[in-house]
Amino acid sequence: MSNEEKDLVKRIARLMEENKELSIVNKKLSTKNDSLQEKVDQLKTELEEAKATGGTAAGKSREKTLRFKMATILFADIEGFGKLYEASNSHDIIDELDNIFFEFDQISEKYNIQKIKTIGDTYMSAGGVPIKNITNPIDVVMAALEMQHKLNKIQEERLQNNKKIWDIKLGMHTGPVTATTMGRKKVSYNLKGDTVNIASRMKASCEKGKINISVMTYEMVREYFNCEYFGKMPVKYKGDMDMYYVKGIRSELAADEVGLKPNHQFIIRYLLRQFSDLQEIVLDILEKGLPEYLYYHNVKHTIDVTSQAELIGIGEGVNDEEMLLLKTAGLFHDAGHTIGYEEHEYYGTQMARKMLPDFHYTQEQIDQICELVMATKLPPQPKTRLEKIMCDADLDYLGRSDFIPVSNTLYKELNAQNKIGDLDSWNKLQVKFISLHQYFTQTANNLREVNKQKQIERIKHLLPKE
Repeated sequence: MSNEEKDLVKRIARLMEENKELSIVNKKLSTKNDSLQEKVDQLKTELEEAKATGGTAAGKSREKTLRFKMATILFADIEGFGKLYEASNSHDIIDELDNIFFEFDQISEKYNIQKIKTIGDTYMSAGGVPIKNITNPIDVVMAALEMQHKLNKIQEERLQNNKKIWDIKLGMHTGPVTATTMGRKKVSYNLKGDTVNIASRMKASCEKGKINISVMTYEMVREYFNCEYFGKMPVKYKGDMDMYYVKGIRSELAADEVGLKPNHQFIIRYLLRQFSDLQEIVLDILEKGLPEYLYYHNVKHTIDVTSQAELIGIGEGVNDEEMLLLKTAGLFHDAGHTIGYEEHEYYGTQMARKMLPDFHYTQEQIDQICELVMATKLPPQPKTRLEKIMCDADLDYLGRSDFIPVSNTLYKELNAQNKIGDLDSWNKLQVKFISLHQYFTQTANNLREVNKQKQIERIKHLLPKE
Protein backbone atom coordinates (compact mmCIF):
# COMPACT_ATOMS: atom_id res chain seq x y z
CA MET A 1 0.00 0.00 0.00
CA SER A 2 1.40 3.41 -1.02
CA ASN A 3 1.93 6.25 1.47
CA GLU A 4 -0.98 8.17 -0.08
CA GLU A 5 -3.30 5.20 0.40
CA LYS A 6 -2.11 4.81 4.02
CA ASP A 7 -2.77 8.50 4.69
CA LEU A 8 -6.21 8.17 3.11
CA VAL A 9 -7.07 5.17 5.34
CA LYS A 10 -5.95 7.11 8.43
CA ARG A 11 -8.05 10.11 7.41
CA ILE A 12 -11.11 7.90 6.86
CA ALA A 13 -10.58 6.22 10.26
CA ARG A 14 -10.22 9.62 11.92
CA LEU A 15 -13.33 10.94 10.20
CA MET A 16 -15.28 7.85 11.26
CA GLU A 17 -14.18 8.36 14.87
CA GLU A 18 -15.15 12.04 14.74
CA ASN A 19 -18.50 11.07 13.21
CA LYS A 20 -19.05 8.61 16.06
CA GLU A 21 -18.34 11.32 18.66
CA LEU A 22 -20.62 13.76 16.83
CA SER A 23 -23.38 11.14 16.79
CA ILE A 24 -23.10 10.76 20.57
CA VAL A 25 -23.19 14.53 21.05
CA ASN A 26 -26.14 14.79 18.66
CA LYS A 27 -28.00 12.09 20.60
CA LYS A 28 -27.46 13.95 23.87
CA LEU A 29 -28.53 17.25 22.29
CA SER A 30 -31.62 15.55 20.86
CA THR A 31 -32.54 14.22 24.30
CA LYS A 32 -31.97 17.63 25.84
CA ASN A 33 -34.05 19.24 23.09
CA ASP A 34 -36.94 16.84 23.78
CA SER A 35 -36.71 17.69 27.47
CA LEU A 36 -36.71 21.42 26.75
CA GLN A 37 -39.65 21.03 24.36
CA GLU A 38 -41.59 19.19 27.08
CA LYS A 39 -40.87 22.06 29.48
CA VAL A 40 -41.99 24.59 26.84
CA ASP A 41 -45.25 22.66 26.32
CA GLN A 42 -45.73 22.49 30.07
CA LEU A 43 -45.18 26.23 30.46
CA LYS A 44 -47.63 26.93 27.64
CA THR A 45 -50.24 24.77 29.35
CA GLU A 46 -49.63 26.50 32.67
CA LEU A 47 -49.90 29.92 31.01
CA GLU A 48 -53.23 28.98 29.42
CA GLU A 49 -54.52 27.63 32.74
CA ALA A 50 -53.32 30.76 34.54
CA LYS A 51 -55.22 32.94 32.08
CA ALA A 52 -58.33 30.82 32.52
CA THR A 53 -58.12 31.08 36.32
CA GLY A 54 -57.36 34.76 36.45
CA GLY A 55 -53.61 34.47 36.94
CA THR A 56 -53.39 31.57 39.45
CA ALA A 57 -50.10 29.68 39.31
CA ALA A 58 -51.30 26.59 37.47
CA GLY A 59 -48.05 24.72 37.98
CA LYS A 60 -48.47 24.74 41.74
CA SER A 61 -52.06 23.56 41.51
CA ARG A 62 -50.80 20.29 40.00
CA GLU A 63 -48.45 19.58 42.89
CA LYS A 64 -49.70 16.99 45.34
CA THR A 65 -48.40 16.22 48.79
CA LEU A 66 -48.43 12.57 49.81
CA ARG A 67 -47.44 11.04 53.13
CA PHE A 68 -45.99 7.60 53.54
CA LYS A 69 -45.82 6.01 56.99
CA MET A 70 -43.02 3.65 55.99
CA ALA A 71 -40.56 4.19 53.16
CA THR A 72 -36.93 3.12 52.81
CA ILE A 73 -34.58 5.74 51.39
CA LEU A 74 -31.37 4.65 49.66
CA PHE A 75 -28.39 6.85 48.82
CA ALA A 76 -25.67 5.33 46.62
CA ASP A 77 -22.56 7.51 46.43
CA ILE A 78 -20.06 6.82 43.64
CA GLU A 79 -16.64 7.52 45.17
CA GLY A 80 -13.55 8.49 43.19
CA PHE A 81 -15.42 10.35 40.47
CA GLY A 82 -13.45 13.58 41.02
CA LYS A 83 -10.02 11.93 40.69
CA LEU A 84 -11.08 9.91 37.68
CA TYR A 85 -12.52 13.02 36.07
CA GLU A 86 -9.20 14.87 36.44
CA ALA A 87 -7.04 12.00 35.24
CA SER A 88 -9.12 10.73 32.32
CA ASN A 89 -11.08 11.86 29.32
CA SER A 90 -13.99 13.72 30.92
CA HIS A 91 -16.48 12.65 28.22
CA ASP A 92 -15.65 8.98 28.75
CA ILE A 93 -15.97 9.28 32.53
CA ILE A 94 -19.34 11.03 32.30
CA ASP A 95 -20.56 8.37 29.86
CA GLU A 96 -19.37 5.63 32.21
CA LEU A 97 -21.12 7.26 35.17
CA ASP A 98 -24.28 7.54 33.08
CA ASN A 99 -23.98 3.83 32.28
CA ILE A 100 -23.64 3.01 35.99
CA PHE A 101 -26.74 5.04 36.80
CA PHE A 102 -28.56 3.32 33.93
CA GLU A 103 -27.70 -0.05 35.52
CA PHE A 104 -28.97 1.27 38.86
CA ASP A 105 -32.21 2.32 37.15
CA GLN A 106 -32.65 -1.25 35.88
CA ILE A 107 -32.03 -2.68 39.34
CA SER A 108 -34.46 -0.22 40.95
CA GLU A 109 -37.15 -1.15 38.45
CA LYS A 110 -36.54 -4.86 39.11
CA TYR A 111 -37.26 -4.40 42.83
CA ASN A 112 -40.16 -1.91 42.35
CA ILE A 113 -38.13 0.95 43.81
CA GLN A 114 -38.74 4.53 42.74
CA LYS A 115 -35.76 6.47 41.45
CA ILE A 116 -35.94 9.93 43.00
CA LYS A 117 -32.99 11.74 41.44
CA THR A 118 -29.25 11.82 40.83
CA ILE A 119 -27.25 14.55 42.54
CA GLY A 120 -23.84 14.73 40.88
CA ASP A 121 -22.36 11.31 41.56
CA THR A 122 -25.03 10.29 44.10
CA TYR A 123 -28.03 8.14 43.23
CA MET A 124 -31.18 8.46 45.37
CA SER A 125 -34.11 6.03 45.34
CA ALA A 126 -36.97 5.00 47.63
CA GLY A 127 -38.89 1.83 48.38
CA GLY A 128 -42.55 2.10 49.35
CA VAL A 129 -43.04 5.15 47.11
CA PRO A 130 -45.41 5.74 45.35
CA ILE A 131 -46.96 2.30 45.97
CA LYS A 132 -47.07 1.55 49.68
CA ASN A 133 -45.82 -1.91 50.62
CA ILE A 134 -44.57 -3.61 53.75
CA THR A 135 -41.63 -5.31 52.01
CA ASN A 136 -39.85 -2.13 50.94
CA PRO A 137 -36.93 -2.45 53.44
CA ILE A 138 -36.18 -5.94 52.04
CA ASP A 139 -36.57 -4.72 48.45
CA VAL A 140 -34.16 -1.82 48.97
CA VAL A 141 -31.52 -4.00 50.66
CA MET A 142 -31.75 -6.48 47.78
CA ALA A 143 -31.31 -3.62 45.31
CA ALA A 144 -28.33 -2.25 47.28
CA LEU A 145 -26.62 -5.66 47.24
CA GLU A 146 -27.11 -5.89 43.49
CA MET A 147 -25.82 -2.33 42.94
CA GLN A 148 -22.77 -3.16 45.03
CA HIS A 149 -22.20 -6.33 43.01
CA LYS A 150 -22.64 -4.49 39.69
CA LEU A 151 -20.03 -1.89 40.60
CA ASN A 152 -17.65 -4.62 41.75
CA LYS A 153 -17.93 -6.14 38.28
CA ILE A 154 -17.10 -2.78 36.70
CA GLN A 155 -14.12 -2.47 39.05
CA GLU A 156 -12.84 -5.88 37.98
CA GLU A 157 -13.01 -4.86 34.31
CA ARG A 158 -11.12 -1.62 35.04
CA LEU A 159 -8.42 -3.44 36.99
CA GLN A 160 -7.87 -5.82 34.08
CA ASN A 161 -7.20 -2.77 31.89
CA ASN A 162 -4.93 -1.19 34.56
CA LYS A 163 -7.36 1.65 35.06
CA LYS A 164 -8.36 3.42 38.24
CA ILE A 165 -11.49 2.10 39.88
CA TRP A 166 -14.77 3.36 41.22
CA ASP A 167 -15.84 2.95 44.84
CA ILE A 168 -19.36 2.98 46.26
CA LYS A 169 -20.94 3.81 49.62
CA LEU A 170 -24.58 2.90 50.24
CA GLY A 171 -26.71 4.14 53.13
CA MET A 172 -30.36 3.64 53.97
CA HIS A 173 -32.97 4.34 56.60
CA THR A 174 -36.64 3.40 57.02
CA GLY A 175 -39.31 5.75 58.32
CA PRO A 176 -42.08 8.20 57.37
CA VAL A 177 -41.60 10.64 54.47
CA THR A 178 -43.52 13.43 52.80
CA ALA A 179 -43.52 13.35 49.01
CA THR A 180 -44.40 16.19 46.66
CA THR A 181 -45.34 15.02 43.18
CA MET A 182 -44.68 17.15 40.11
CA GLY A 183 -45.51 16.80 36.44
CA ARG A 184 -48.27 15.14 34.45
CA LYS A 185 -46.72 13.02 31.71
CA LYS A 186 -43.70 12.01 33.78
CA VAL A 187 -44.31 12.26 37.51
CA SER A 188 -41.30 13.04 39.70
CA TYR A 189 -41.09 12.91 43.48
CA ASN A 190 -39.42 15.26 45.91
CA LEU A 191 -39.00 13.62 49.32
CA LYS A 192 -38.60 15.46 52.59
CA GLY A 193 -38.32 14.59 56.26
CA ASP A 194 -35.98 13.19 58.88
CA THR A 195 -35.94 9.82 57.11
CA VAL A 196 -34.25 11.36 54.07
CA ASN A 197 -31.71 13.22 56.20
CA ILE A 198 -30.84 10.15 58.28
CA ALA A 199 -30.44 7.99 55.16
CA SER A 200 -28.03 10.59 53.75
CA ARG A 201 -26.03 10.52 56.98
CA MET A 202 -25.96 6.71 56.88
CA LYS A 203 -24.30 7.00 53.50
CA ALA A 204 -21.87 9.66 54.72
CA SER A 205 -20.88 7.52 57.73
CA CYS A 206 -20.33 4.43 55.59
CA GLU A 207 -16.95 2.99 54.64
CA LYS A 208 -16.14 2.53 50.96
CA GLY A 209 -17.61 -0.62 49.45
CA LYS A 210 -20.10 -1.10 52.30
CA ILE A 211 -23.89 -0.98 52.78
CA ASN A 212 -24.79 0.90 55.96
CA ILE A 213 -28.32 0.63 57.38
CA SER A 214 -30.00 2.22 60.38
CA VAL A 215 -31.34 0.20 63.28
CA MET A 216 -34.89 0.84 61.99
CA THR A 217 -34.10 -0.83 58.68
CA TYR A 218 -32.10 -3.54 60.45
CA GLU A 219 -35.04 -4.59 62.63
CA MET A 220 -37.14 -5.12 59.50
CA VAL A 221 -34.57 -7.09 57.49
CA ARG A 222 -32.44 -8.99 60.01
CA GLU A 223 -34.51 -12.14 59.50
CA TYR A 224 -33.34 -12.19 55.87
CA PHE A 225 -29.82 -10.74 55.82
CA ASN A 226 -26.52 -11.26 57.58
CA CYS A 227 -25.75 -7.94 59.30
CA GLU A 228 -22.76 -6.76 61.34
CA TYR A 229 -22.95 -4.09 64.02
CA PHE A 230 -21.00 -1.02 62.91
CA GLY A 231 -21.43 1.62 65.60
CA LYS A 232 -23.54 4.57 66.70
CA MET A 233 -24.37 7.86 65.02
CA PRO A 234 -25.70 10.88 66.96
CA VAL A 235 -29.05 12.10 65.64
CA LYS A 236 -30.54 15.42 66.70
CA TYR A 237 -33.50 15.01 69.08
CA LYS A 238 -33.24 11.22 68.78
CA GLY A 239 -30.03 10.37 70.61
CA ASP A 240 -27.51 7.84 69.33
CA MET A 241 -28.68 5.58 66.49
CA ASP A 242 -27.20 2.11 65.93
CA MET A 243 -25.85 1.28 62.48
CA TYR A 244 -25.23 -2.07 60.77
CA TYR A 245 -23.37 -3.25 57.69
CA VAL A 246 -25.27 -5.65 55.41
CA LYS A 247 -22.99 -8.52 54.41
CA GLY A 248 -25.44 -10.45 52.24
CA ILE A 249 -28.40 -12.82 52.41
CA ARG A 250 -28.28 -15.21 55.38
CA SER A 251 -26.53 -18.44 54.38
CA GLU A 252 -29.59 -20.63 55.02
CA LEU A 253 -31.65 -18.37 52.73
CA ALA A 254 -29.08 -17.87 49.95
CA ALA A 255 -28.85 -19.77 46.67
CA ASP A 256 -25.17 -18.83 46.23
CA GLU A 257 -22.06 -18.56 48.39
CA VAL A 258 -21.77 -14.76 48.24
CA GLY A 259 -25.28 -14.17 49.61
CA LEU A 260 -26.63 -12.32 46.59
CA LYS A 261 -29.30 -14.68 45.24
CA PRO A 262 -32.31 -15.69 47.37
CA ASN A 263 -33.28 -19.34 47.59
CA HIS A 264 -36.79 -20.80 47.69
CA GLN A 265 -37.10 -20.46 51.48
CA PHE A 266 -36.17 -16.75 51.28
CA ILE A 267 -38.88 -16.18 48.67
CA ILE A 268 -41.51 -17.99 50.77
CA ARG A 269 -40.67 -15.86 53.82
CA TYR A 270 -40.81 -12.77 51.62
CA LEU A 271 -44.27 -13.76 50.29
CA LEU A 272 -45.51 -14.35 53.83
CA ARG A 273 -44.33 -10.86 54.78
CA GLN A 274 -45.94 -9.46 51.63
CA PHE A 275 -49.25 -11.20 52.41
CA SER A 276 -50.52 -8.27 54.48
CA ASP A 277 -50.24 -6.01 51.38
CA LEU A 278 -52.18 -8.54 49.30
CA GLN A 279 -54.76 -8.92 52.06
CA GLU A 280 -55.30 -5.16 52.28
CA ILE A 281 -55.93 -4.96 48.54
CA VAL A 282 -58.32 -7.94 48.41
CA LEU A 283 -60.28 -6.81 51.47
CA ASP A 284 -60.62 -3.37 49.92
CA ILE A 285 -62.02 -5.00 46.76
CA LEU A 286 -64.51 -6.93 48.90
CA GLU A 287 -65.44 -3.85 50.93
CA LYS A 288 -66.29 -1.94 47.76
CA GLY A 289 -67.59 -4.75 45.56
CA LEU A 290 -69.68 -7.12 47.70
CA PRO A 291 -73.47 -6.74 47.41
CA GLU A 292 -75.22 -5.29 50.46
CA TYR A 293 -77.33 -8.43 50.98
CA LEU A 294 -74.26 -10.54 51.80
CA TYR A 295 -74.74 -10.52 55.56
CA TYR A 296 -72.71 -13.72 56.00
CA HIS A 297 -70.28 -13.87 53.06
CA ASN A 298 -68.77 -10.50 53.91
CA VAL A 299 -65.33 -9.15 54.79
CA LYS A 300 -65.58 -10.45 58.37
CA HIS A 301 -66.14 -14.00 57.10
CA THR A 302 -63.09 -13.80 54.84
CA ILE A 303 -60.94 -12.61 57.74
CA ASP A 304 -62.35 -15.39 59.97
CA VAL A 305 -61.59 -18.14 57.44
CA THR A 306 -58.10 -16.82 56.72
CA SER A 307 -57.28 -16.65 60.43
CA GLN A 308 -58.76 -20.07 61.13
CA ALA A 309 -56.85 -21.63 58.21
CA GLU A 310 -53.68 -20.33 59.84
CA LEU A 311 -54.70 -21.62 63.28
CA ILE A 312 -55.60 -25.11 62.05
CA GLY A 313 -52.50 -25.11 59.84
CA ILE A 314 -50.31 -24.49 62.88
CA GLY A 315 -52.07 -27.31 64.73
CA GLU A 316 -51.54 -29.65 61.80
CA GLY A 317 -47.85 -28.74 61.52
CA VAL A 318 -47.81 -27.28 58.01
CA ASN A 319 -44.60 -25.72 56.68
CA ASP A 320 -44.12 -22.08 55.62
CA GLU A 321 -45.09 -22.58 51.99
CA GLU A 322 -48.20 -24.58 52.89
CA MET A 323 -49.19 -21.82 55.31
CA LEU A 324 -48.81 -19.26 52.52
CA LEU A 325 -51.06 -21.31 50.24
CA LEU A 326 -53.72 -21.73 52.95
CA LYS A 327 -53.85 -18.06 53.91
CA THR A 328 -53.98 -16.93 50.29
CA ALA A 329 -56.75 -19.42 49.50
CA GLY A 330 -58.67 -18.15 52.53
CA LEU A 331 -58.39 -14.64 51.14
CA PHE A 332 -59.80 -15.58 47.73
CA HIS A 333 -62.23 -18.36 48.64
CA ASP A 334 -65.26 -16.01 48.69
CA ALA A 335 -63.83 -13.10 46.69
CA GLY A 336 -65.81 -14.32 43.66
CA HIS A 337 -68.98 -13.01 45.32
CA THR A 338 -68.00 -9.62 43.89
CA ILE A 339 -68.75 -11.15 40.46
CA GLY A 340 -71.61 -13.55 41.14
CA TYR A 341 -73.25 -15.55 43.92
CA GLU A 342 -73.47 -18.84 42.06
CA GLU A 343 -70.10 -20.38 41.18
CA HIS A 344 -68.37 -17.77 43.33
CA GLU A 345 -65.56 -20.24 44.06
CA TYR A 346 -64.68 -20.37 40.37
CA TYR A 347 -64.81 -16.60 40.06
CA GLY A 348 -62.47 -16.38 43.07
CA THR A 349 -59.93 -18.59 41.29
CA GLN A 350 -60.06 -16.31 38.25
CA MET A 351 -59.34 -13.30 40.46
CA ALA A 352 -56.42 -15.16 42.05
CA ARG A 353 -54.99 -16.12 38.65
CA LYS A 354 -55.14 -12.50 37.55
CA MET A 355 -53.70 -10.90 40.70
CA LEU A 356 -51.15 -13.32 42.14
CA PRO A 357 -48.51 -13.20 39.37
CA ASP A 358 -47.99 -9.53 40.25
CA PHE A 359 -47.18 -10.64 43.81
CA HIS A 360 -44.47 -13.10 42.66
CA TYR A 361 -46.46 -16.32 43.19
CA THR A 362 -45.37 -19.14 40.87
CA GLN A 363 -47.81 -20.83 38.50
CA GLU A 364 -47.61 -24.02 40.56
CA GLN A 365 -48.50 -22.13 43.74
CA ILE A 366 -51.39 -20.37 42.01
CA ASP A 367 -52.74 -23.72 40.76
CA GLN A 368 -52.61 -25.15 44.29
CA ILE A 369 -54.35 -22.09 45.74
CA CYS A 370 -57.14 -22.40 43.16
CA GLU A 371 -57.60 -26.07 44.05
CA LEU A 372 -57.94 -25.10 47.73
CA VAL A 373 -60.55 -22.47 46.85
CA MET A 374 -62.58 -24.96 44.82
CA ALA A 375 -62.39 -27.47 47.70
CA THR A 376 -64.67 -25.18 49.76
CA LYS A 377 -67.53 -25.73 47.33
CA LEU A 378 -70.42 -27.46 49.12
CA PRO A 379 -70.71 -30.29 49.88
CA PRO A 380 -67.05 -30.42 50.98
CA GLN A 381 -65.10 -33.38 49.61
CA PRO A 382 -61.44 -32.65 50.38
CA LYS A 383 -58.77 -35.01 49.09
CA THR A 384 -55.51 -33.57 50.43
CA ARG A 385 -54.39 -32.47 53.89
CA LEU A 386 -54.45 -28.78 52.88
CA GLU A 387 -57.92 -29.14 51.37
CA LYS A 388 -59.13 -30.66 54.65
CA ILE A 389 -57.70 -27.72 56.60
CA MET A 390 -59.35 -25.30 54.18
CA CYS A 391 -62.77 -26.94 54.46
CA ASP A 392 -62.58 -27.03 58.26
CA ALA A 393 -61.62 -23.34 58.34
CA ASP A 394 -64.54 -22.42 56.08
CA LEU A 395 -67.11 -24.15 58.33
CA ASP A 396 -65.38 -23.41 61.61
CA TYR A 397 -68.39 -21.40 62.84
CA LEU A 398 -70.45 -24.60 63.16
CA GLY A 399 -68.62 -25.41 66.38
CA ARG A 400 -68.22 -21.92 67.78
CA SER A 401 -70.10 -20.35 70.67
CA ASP A 402 -71.40 -17.61 68.35
CA PHE A 403 -72.92 -20.15 65.96
CA ILE A 404 -76.53 -18.98 66.38
CA PRO A 405 -75.97 -15.27 65.53
CA VAL A 406 -73.60 -16.20 62.68
CA SER A 407 -76.08 -18.74 61.36
CA ASN A 408 -78.80 -16.09 61.45
CA THR A 409 -76.75 -13.81 59.17
CA LEU A 410 -76.56 -16.65 56.63
CA TYR A 411 -80.34 -17.12 56.87
CA LYS A 412 -80.86 -13.39 56.38
CA GLU A 413 -78.60 -13.47 53.31
CA LEU A 414 -80.39 -16.43 51.72
CA ASN A 415 -83.81 -15.04 52.60
CA ALA A 416 -82.96 -11.71 50.94
CA GLN A 417 -82.40 -13.66 47.70
CA ASN A 418 -85.54 -15.80 48.14
CA LYS A 419 -83.38 -18.92 48.51
CA ILE A 420 -84.94 -20.03 51.83
CA GLY A 421 -88.35 -19.92 53.49
CA ASP A 422 -89.19 -19.11 57.09
CA LEU A 423 -86.86 -19.39 60.08
CA ASP A 424 -88.28 -22.73 61.21
CA SER A 425 -87.49 -24.24 57.80
CA TRP A 426 -84.01 -22.84 58.10
CA ASN A 427 -83.45 -24.32 61.57
CA LYS A 428 -84.60 -27.76 60.40
CA LEU A 429 -82.14 -27.52 57.50
CA GLN A 430 -79.40 -26.49 59.90
CA VAL A 431 -79.99 -29.48 62.21
CA LYS A 432 -79.77 -31.81 59.22
CA PHE A 433 -76.66 -30.11 57.83
CA ILE A 434 -74.75 -30.05 61.12
CA SER A 435 -75.71 -33.64 61.94
CA LEU A 436 -74.21 -34.82 58.66
CA HIS A 437 -71.19 -32.53 58.81
CA GLN A 438 -67.79 -33.76 59.96
CA TYR A 439 -64.51 -31.98 60.57
CA PHE A 440 -61.66 -33.51 58.61
CA THR A 441 -58.62 -32.55 60.72
CA GLN A 442 -57.72 -33.62 64.23
CA THR A 443 -57.12 -29.99 65.21
CA ALA A 444 -60.62 -28.88 64.18
CA ASN A 445 -62.16 -31.90 65.90
CA ASN A 446 -60.34 -31.04 69.10
CA LEU A 447 -61.38 -27.39 68.89
CA ARG A 448 -64.97 -27.57 67.66
CA GLU A 449 -66.58 -31.02 67.53
CA VAL A 450 -67.89 -31.09 71.12
CA ASN A 451 -69.35 -27.61 70.80
CA LYS A 452 -70.87 -28.50 67.44
CA GLN A 453 -72.95 -31.24 69.04
CA LYS A 454 -74.22 -28.72 71.58
CA GLN A 455 -75.35 -26.46 68.71
CA ILE A 456 -77.60 -29.23 67.40
CA GLU A 457 -79.36 -29.43 70.73
CA ARG A 458 -79.67 -25.63 70.93
CA ILE A 459 -81.30 -25.43 67.50
CA LYS A 460 -83.68 -28.29 68.30
CA HIS A 461 -84.96 -26.29 71.26
CA LEU A 462 -85.75 -23.41 68.88
CA LEU A 463 -87.94 -25.62 66.69
CA PRO A 464 -91.70 -25.78 67.34
CA LYS A 465 -92.74 -28.95 69.16
CA GLU A 466 -94.69 -31.33 66.99
